[in-house]
Amino acid sequence: MTMPAPARPGMPFDDVDTPALIVDLDALERNLERMADLAGRHGVRLRPHAKTHKSPVIALRQMALGAVGVCCQKVSEAETMVRGGVGDVLLTNEIAGARKLERLAWLAHEARVGVCTDSLANVRDLERAAARAGVRLDVLVEIDCGGRRCGAAPGRPATEIACAIAGSPHLSFAGLHAYHGSAQHFRTGEERRDAIALAGGLVQETLAVLGREGLSCRIVGGAGTGTFELEAASGIWNELQPGSYVFMDADYARNQKADGGRFDSFEHALFVLATVMSTPSPERAILDAGHKALSNDSGFPEVPGLPGAKYHRPSDEHGILDLTGCEHRPGLGDKLLLIPGHCDPTVNLHDWYVGVRGLHTPGAHVASVWRVAARGAIF
Repeated sequence: MTMPAPARPGMPFDDVDTPALIVDLDALERNLERMADLAGRHGVRLRPHAKTHKSPVIALRQMALGAVGVCCQKVSEAETMVRGGVGDVLLTNEIAGARKLERLAWLAHEARVGVCTDSLANVRDLERAAARAGVRLDVLVEIDCGGRRCGAAPGRPATEIACAIAGSPHLSFAGLHAYHGSAQHFRTGEERRDAIALAGGLVQETLAVLGREGLSCRIVGGAGTGTFELEAASGIWNELQPGSYVFMDADYARNQKADGGRFDSFEHALFVLATVMSTPSPERAILDAGHKALSNDSGFPEVPGLPGAKYHRPSDEHGILDLTGCEHRPGLGDKLLLIPGHCDPTVNLHDWYVGVRGLHTPGAHVASVWRVAARGAIF
């Protein structure tokens, strides 16, 4: 059951119930515009990843700024996007299992649908599902370009899979998926540059073998929030697939630019609002936001409005603030904004977005409330 929203449009920000997932709408819009402008300047397509926001509302805003569609990771996520009005989805993931493949194929009656593969066996399964549904699916070959997750070996092994796709009556070979997930969080600009240069070499090697077989790639897709500028400028990738840039989280903010400066191309637009529920000592305050309100897999949240405070030792429903380094001590009932360590799984913990205008001003107010429509869409 979807829980009631913690706010309603028009109410003062101070009246929002907690824990609540807050979107700074002004910052969100600037982030969307910056990425769209960058893609345009480099002459590459933008297909943002919807696994971050899980919201057709945000996806349609991205497409209104020029995105060609969105990426998804799961069939249920793609179904949510399509039924929310998105007409072009690419599953940048391998899909296995008869039921999932059936749903994927039937979704192609409602929108343009693409999917990735890294094996001949999966190609056969995709062909059977598409034939039963009477559709034609776009299929990309995913190559392992350094992330050591999914992906066929570059070069000849990937090309053999591409040839099988091209020879399948209900499949169309659409190109290569070359995403280096690990590189997104390499901290220095030099580390990220070297990783993407290596990935680019593997893509070029594969393109050369494909060319000898008479196959061309409409899409060479990849890139994430940590490396998108490198792929955009490479002349190799023609479709960018970043997701977290819409919100930015504390972990991405720990990356450095190429010159060693702060990774600040985008603004923090996602927060969890929490209330101080207990002040048992001057050095400690307890918040009502623990593991069930924040994902801590990439580190604990930051507390931007309370310099010196450190969030630590969370439990299911409690977050503890160490205040030993603070001049100011929050009181019982005070509300604090937290910057999540990892935005994607934090979003998946909430039913609602509370969109706020003028978030960091005295006139902050709730402008919109959106469902996290694809929350729990993991199948």
